[in-house]
Parts: sequence; C-alpha cells; structure tokens
Amino acid sequence: MNTKMFKTSSIKFKTMFYLILFSVFILLLLWESQILFSSFLYERYQIKDMNNLANEISEKDVDNLPNYLKNVVYNNSVCIEYMDNFGNVILYNDASTGCLLGKSNQELNKYKEELYESGEKTKAIKLVNPDFKSYALLYGIEVDNGYIYLFTMLSNVNKNYTLIKDQLLYITIVVIILAIIISLFLAKVLSEPIVDITEKSKLVASGNYNVKFEKNGIKEIDELADTLNYLESEVSKTDQYRRDLMANVSHDLKTPLTMIKAYAEMVRDITYKNKKKREENLNVIIEETDRLNNLVGDILTLSKLQANSDILEIESFDLNKEIKNILKRYDYLKETEGYEVVTEMPDEIMVRADKNKINQVIYNLVNNAINYTNDKKVLIKVKEDKKDYLIEIRNSGKIEGQDIEHIWDRYYKNDKNHKRNVVGTGLGLSIVKNILECHSFEYGVRNENDETVFYFKIKKIIHSKK
Repeated sequence: MNTKMFKTSSIKFKTMFYLILFSVFILLLLWESQILFSSFLYERYQIKDMNNLANEISEKDVDNLPNYLKNVVYNNSVCIEYMDNFGNVILYNDASTGCLLGKSNQELNKYKEELYESGEKTKAIKLVNPDFKSYALLYGIEVDNGYIYLFTMLSNVNKNYTLIKDQLLYITIVVIILAIIISLFLAKVLSEPIVDITEKSKLVASGNYNVKFEKNGIKEIDELADTLNYLESEVSKTDQYRRDLMANVSHDLKTPLTMIKAYAEMVRDITYKNKKKREENLNVIIEETDRLNNLVGDILTLSKLQANSDILEIESFDLNKEIKNILKRYDYLKETEGYEVVTEMPDEIMVRADKNKINQVIYNLVNNAINYTNDKKVLIKVKEDKKDYLIEIRNSGKIEGQDIEHIWDRYYKNDKNHKRNVVGTGLGLSIVKNILECHSFEYGVRNENDETVFYFKIKKIIHSKK
C-alpha cells in the first residue's frame, strides 16, 4: 500500500484496517497456542505418563500382570505387547491410534531388539511413525518372565484435535467479518461528527458566523465543538470590531483630507494675497496634516506590536520628568478649550522599561481621558508600595459594563456612534495594551465613583543603602 495514501485515508478505512489487523494478531496468537503449544504440552504429558506407567508395570506381580495391562490399555492412549522369554506373545492390544506393535516393521523390530539388549529395567526410544509422519514413543520394560513393549503417539492425532483446528478456522472467518462490521459502525460514529464539524468550519471560514457546532457525546469531539463555538464567537466579534475600526479610521482620514483640500483651495482662490488669513489657513492645513501623520503612525505602531516585530529598549529613567514633558503638549488645550490636567505623584519615580514606549502609553491614556471626560478634567495619580508604582489616569464618566469587558480587544471602540477625537486617533488603547503586555506589566480599567480609571503597574528601581 502507498504510505502517503494510507496517511491521508479516511477514519472509516483506518478504523477497519487497525481493527482487522488486531483481530488477525489475536487469532494468530490463538492458533499458535492451540496448535504448537498444545502439541508441545501433549508430548510432555505423554512422556511423563509413560514414565509413570513403566515404573508401575515393572513393580507389578507377574501373576496379576495380564489383567493389569488390560486396564492400562483401557485407561490410557497406549498399545501393549507382552512377550515371554521364549518370544511368545502373551498379550497384545492395539487400541491406541497409530499403534505399530504387532505389525511386520523392520524399523520397529530393530528398535525392539535395541531395547531388549540394553539390559536396563526400563528404557524408552523416540521414533517417527511412518503412517502419520509424527513422533511416537516406544518403551521397553523387563519383567520376571519376559518383556513388555508400550507404544504411544507423541502428537495428538485423534478426531477431537482435528475438530478443534477446524473450529478455529471457522472462528477466524467469523471474527474477521465481525471486525469489519464493528469497524464500520465505529467509523460511522467517529467520522460523522468530524465531517459535520469540517463542513461547518468551511462555512465559518467563508464568513458565515451563524453556525452552531453540535456535541455528540464523545468527550474529545465535544471539547472540539466547544472550542470552535468559542472561536467562532471571538472571530465574529473581531470581524465586527475590524469593520468598526475601518469605518472610524476612514472617517478620521476623510475629515482632515476634506479640511486640507478646503483650506488649500481657499488659499489658492481667496486668501493668497492676505498674509494673516493665508497663514491661518496654512496652519489649519499643517495641523490636519499632523493629525493624518499621527493616525498613520499609530496604525503602523499597532501593526508592529501585534506582529511582535518591535524590540524593547530597556533603560532606567525618571517617569516623573517624562509625565511632565508629555503634559506640556496639552498646554494649547488648556488655553483654547479649558481642559485641566492635574497630577499627584512623587518627586522622583525611578523605573526601568522602554522609555519611548512607556511615554506612548501615558500619552495615549491621557488622550483617551481627554476625549471622554465629561467635565474637561483629567487626573494622573501615581502611588507606590515596596516593589511597584501604580499609575492611574482618571476622568469623569463611566464605561458601560459590556464595554469594559472588550475595551482592550483588538479593533474595539467603545463609542459606536463615532465622533472625531479631540486629540489622538482612536487607536490608543490597542497600542497601550500591546506595549504593556510586551513589558509583562499588570494593567486594567475600572469604574470608581462615577470616574473611569485606567491603570498599570511598573517595577520600582530600589536603591541599595550604603
């Protein structure tokens, strides 16, 4: 059989193949034990039995010997020839199957003469019975008035033994047929749910997420069905998040592009001679271009982080200084929009991490807080214990329970009715999640007293005392 073809064959074929192979192995083992091993045991039994008979006969009184020998023949598979010292046959009985005694056989006569001339009280010779082509045992026993020969077959040649072999042949045929039937039944039970799962998996792959993977009572297949149902649910969510993200990103791209085009046309057609108006229009174009650049940069950053292709550059730094530098970027919002960003943190926050990426985490969390605060107030709070700093970014307003469960998920956006962000691109939380997971930092979000609290922990650098 082609090995490659066998490896890719169906469950039905493999089940039938292995079950038949197992059945044949068991039957061969049975044949081996019944035919070969039983012949070996039968021979040992016959030799032992003949030894006991020979010893008993040699000790019997001559007067009672003929009657005793008749009982021996009747109760054992042996034939006997009893001759006196002058060569006359006193008793002969050939009730045993395959007996050679009493026949004119030169080979047998040679063996009988060898036994007689050995001078031993009892002696045995193993020979081949030409009628059955099998081994036999010839015993010579010296008694007071003559010599006794015992003959028995060492191979079981009776009809019962032949019947057992015939029965084994029929049993072999029946067992193989049963193996085929059972294997087909088992293959059907095992293959049908797998075929069903395969067909439904193809539907899911094609974009149909309304498929239910059914259980059938087999533990492994039930676990597979549960896993695929969970996978289908997650893929369905991810696909929806991706659609939302694409719609949101498209909106965020379209808005600055529209404004850039509008203000560029205004400069070209209207304000190109008015220096003040022209500069105002050009500044709007520059701001919208920066917004586009940030959006593209965030998309590239998220792709790198999710592909694990961005390498961390670990260093020691003061997080207090970094937070203050980041907050300077929001001075224009304080002046123009009335936003207030408050900090509560130690004077020195020495940590060890990738400084640029942690800065990005703080920046994105502050952006998110500014975009969703209700009262234009944001609080950055840093707490410390023996080993860690806990950084919290708080803003007014609560996130709904179903949104908290998925807010870190890839492509998810908690504001389904998307509006343009005050700052940032709307991809910040996905970037935050991936950066903190790359650092193996604990992070999360919770509602607390009508506030949303985003937080993460970062290890302290503990200075040794001199």
